[in-house]
Formats: sequence, structure tokens, C-alpha cells
Amino acid sequence: MEIPAPDGSPATIADHPIDTLRAASAVPETLAQRLAAEHYGLTAAVHRLDSERDQNFRLRSLSGHAYVLKIANPAEDRAVTNLQTEALLHLAAADPGLPVPRIFPARNGMTELDLTFDDGSTRVVRLLSYLEGTPMHAATGSAALRRDLGRCAARLTRGLSDFSHCGANHKLLWDLQHATELRPLIDAVPGDRRGLVEDILDGFETRALPILPQLPNQPVHNDLNPHNVVVDPETQAGVAGIIDFGDLTCTARVNDLAITAAYQVADSDDPLAPACEMIAAYHAELPLEPAEFGALFDLIATRMAMTIVISSWRAARYPANRNYILRNNAAAWARLQRMAALSRDQAILQIQRACDVE
Repeated sequence: MEIPAPDGSPATIADHPIDTLRAASAVPETLAQRLAAEHYGLTAAVHRLDSERDQNFRLRSLSGHAYVLKIANPAEDRAVTNLQTEALLHLAAADPGLPVPRIFPARNGMTELDLTFDDGSTRVVRLLSYLEGTPMHAATGSAALRRDLGRCAARLTRGLSDFSHCGANHKLLWDLQHATELRPLIDAVPGDRRGLVEDILDGFETRALPILPQLPNQPVHNDLNPHNVVVDPETQAGVAGIIDFGDLTCTARVNDLAITAAYQVADSDDPLAPACEMIAAYHAELPLEPAEFGALFDLIATRMAMTIVISSWRAARYPANRNYILRNNAAAWARLQRMAALSRDQAILQIQRACDVE
């Protein structure tokens, strides 16, 4: 989200920490149950879901159907909330077979409700389909699953390629193109890790940042980590759902692929091999441009560095939500160390060969 400076001009992320990202005051499950009945006609059992900044609840109706009641953070820009809603509506028309949540209108026909809560806040309430499956981080990894993830990621990017919205250009903490603005937050990173993080940001600033404005740019999901992907619980070989569009923004499209790939790098002697399986499937569905290949290695490493910096900083700011915030931190550090040990040129060549590109 873009935060205005005191004089009204856009501020840097680091100068103006984004307090809107903190969790909002809790909404009781009984209230979520009442809202579902009153506004959506649903009599349902309610279960609270983990969330970084919104209040999310799984609803299980008497008929067995499952939904997600999303109650947005009251501090979030309404244009940003609507961006997510409209993107899902757009994808439902652009690629009906893509496994993303569907929006259900309320009894009054609205896809978003502005409701006033007991604490005086006004929050946007939406009802989405709940996508059943095993979270990817808890599933057994396989080449088949990684390839399907690559195909789905490419379809998602293609589905959003002609989507436009007034909120799509908001400034976002997790947008790779703003990675250098995280430098003032590096003090939150444990001392023995800061040097490598700074080296990665240096490489991004020198090699990737100058060419990002020349690359294809569009709205993207921007957070295809294994907590936002659910897989078929029986075969565990296919993607059953892509969730959490809260970081959707307009940026270089290759950034979305780099983010997805960052979570497929292995802590092994051939760390890029599993990521290359995913990238090759993506490229077969939505071909990459030569310049995108050239930037991909630095962007993957930068996402890992961003995960370490942002999660360390936010865990210090919001200790009550520390475990959730740090859920990807240790794995990101292990993968980043593996990436740092690779030859950049050889890594780029490995990615290109996986995609049958000379």
C-alpha cells in the first residue's frame, strides 16, 4: 500500500513503516457466524483461519459446502481491497478452470459489504469459496506437482494480463521492485546474516533493478509461496487451489515467477533443480523473454533476502504474531545460503537449459 509522506508526496517503505499490515482487533467467531447468516443466508460452523492482517473464517454449511468469510483490515485502502475482489471476478471469466477462489454476492447482490463493527471500525466483508486440499508446505513434493504449479502460475499471470484497476499500482512492502528500500530495516536481521543479505541487495540493485522497467509489466499474484497453494490431497501431484490475493500488485511479471521459484529452491547440492522444473513448465505455458531469463536468478535470491528482512522486522514489531510471521524465515535463510554458493552465470544457464533455451 502506498503511504503518503507528511507533505502529501509518496514516501519510501522504510521511512513510513506500514502499520496497516498488523493484525486488526479480533472478530469473535460468534459474530462471524451471525454475519454469515444475516448477510449471506448461511447457517454454518465457523473456524478461525490464520491471517497476517485480515480476519478470515472458514464456514462449513449444513450441506457440507465450505466458504471463507473475509473481513478486511479496517486500515486497508478500499481500492486495494476492491482490487483483489475484481481480480478474482476477472479470473473467473478469463480462465474458469483456474483453481482460484470464487466470489459470492451477499443477499443484497453486493460482492463487498461495508459494515460497522463494535469497535467503531468499518470493514469490508466478502464471501469466497473455500478451496479444499493439503497446503503445499505440508504435501510431499514431486516433479509432477512442481510442473503443475508452474503451469498454474503461468495461467494465472496470463489471466491477469489484460486486467486493470485503479488500485493496482499501490506501493507494496513485498514488491520486488522496491527491494532496495528495505536497507534501513536490515538491523532487525540477526548480525551473522546481515552481510549476505546486503550482498544480495547489492546484486539486485546493480543487475536486476536497471532492467525491470524494460520488462513486461502487469498485475500479478505476487505471493505464490507454499502456504498460498493447496494440492490434491489424494494424489498430491496437482494444484487444487491458489489462495490469498492480498499482495496482488502491478509489477514486472517475471517477479511473480521469481517469487514462486524462490520457494522451490532446495537446501541440497543441486538447489536449483526443483525450481527449474517449475520454471520450465511455466515457460512452456507462457514463454519468457531473454531479458527475463537474465534477471531471474537475482530476483529469486532477492525474494529470499526480502523474506528474511521483512519477517525479522515485523516479528520484532508484532511479537504476538511472531510464529506466523517467521514461518518461512528459517527455510529462506537455508535456501539463500545455497543460492549464494552458486555461480550466477552457471545458474542462468541451468535455468535456460531446463527450458530448452540456448
